[in-house]
Amino acid sequence: MTKFRDFSLLASYCGFIFWLSHQPSLPAPMWFEHQDKLYHAGAYFILALFAWRFLKHFIAKPWLLAVVSLIFCSLYGISDEWHQSFVDGRSSDVYDWIADTIGAAIALFVLYKFTTRARFR
Repeated sequence: MTKFRDFSLLASYCGFIFWLSHQPSLPAPMWFEHQDKLYHAGAYFILALFAWRFLKHFIAKPWLLAVVSLIFCSLYGISDEWHQSFVDGRSSDVYDWIADTIGAAIALFVLYKFTTRARFR
């Protein structure tokens, strides 16, 4: 049941990102230039947490879990940018994908450090 719950969380969040990406424009106050990159990094930080949580049912080694989770998040980011290229009012941007990947990498680095530190105490 835990695998199903964790998969459901991951799939639902992927669906949420897809839904957001399908909106012609998202209203947000602009406080500084390129703040959308922080939104991308934050969204994929959360995606990485859900990916780690689901994939840990299948991958025991923390370093491999982090790598596979990062690959998943980065590929999802690529597919998201490709999807946006077909949405009126949206565009595909390689810098958005880089922000997605950096956000996921930060989350996975923290999880990896926390997991390996907890094992050796």
